[in-house]
Amino acid sequence: MKLRLLLIFLTCCFIVTAARSQGSKLNALQPEIVSVIVKASPYSSADVTIPVHVFKPPQGLFGQLKESWPVVIFSHGRSSAEAARAAEKNPVNFDVVRYWHSKGYAVIAAIRPGYGDNYVEDPEDHGVRWNGDTCSGKADFSKTANAASYAVKAAHTWLITQNWVDKNRLLLVGQSVGGLATVTACGQNWPGVIGCVNFAGGTGGNGDASPGKSCRPDKLNEVLSSSGKTTLVPSLWLYSANDKMWGEEAPKVWFKSFTDIAKDAGQTASIEFFAAPAVGNNGHSLQVMGSRFWIPVVDKWLDKNGF
Repeated sequence: MKLRLLLIFLTCCFIVTAARSQGSKLNALQPEIVSVIVKASPYSSADVTIPVHVFKPPQGLFGQLKESWPVVIFSHGRSSAEAARAAEKNPVNFDVVRYWHSKGYAVIAAIRPGYGDNYVEDPEDHGVRWNGDTCSGKADFSKTANAASYAVKAAHTWLITQNWVDKNRLLLVGQSVGGLATVTACGQNWPGVIGCVNFAGGTGGNGDASPGKSCRPDKLNEVLSSSGKTTLVPSLWLYSANDKMWGEEAPKVWFKSFTDIAKDAGQTASIEFFAAPAVGNNGHSLQVMGSRFWIPVVDKWLDKNGF
């Protein structure tokens, strides 16, 4: 009897240990990091080798081995502080990766030129400088958008050569300047891209010195809306009411301009805007801190478009 009880106890311990081990494998996010070359361009003086973080879904997540996955190409944001850009190590929040894994998507995220080990030359510099709550400078936001999307295109070019990728099911997703890059890239109709998600996209803001009012939002409007003319796939824009970088109203103006241009150009792809309520102290963190708001919206958008 004692031996039987001992065997039962040991079996239970084994099951618990195995379950914990499997759970840790499913929750662990250790990216594969590959090197991709961004060729010299009008935005940078020389070729730059950037790290691309690759997060494939854990095989056990779906109960069977998979040969290929659809992929999210994620674009990170931009700090106004050079030191913070130089310290860039993790280009995508792990909880965001887990969300996309739960939908069956792998995720890749590049650390673009101007960040991390490649921070010295800054291709995305738009020339805006803040003195207290007053901005000055060129506000060349098209340079920022084009330089960022050019770097992401290098990651896309590498991605579609990989045999583990479902090359006809790619989503572009970006945060802040990465959202701006996503909107710009979406208008370029890269091979395999079926949809685009813009979280709080923009540039030129200063949430500390000028909360809720960015520098030259009219110029940013021109850059963001111009992609409406050529965007052929569904897109979703998500902004929060208390976004300190842009405020509540400017993103709605940008979106309306985008949709008006798309309509005038005869584009018929679905274009949606989600106005999230205030998130914490700064709605610019919607993607990380406001998942309870955006997850149902993105879920619905994915289902609606067959993604």
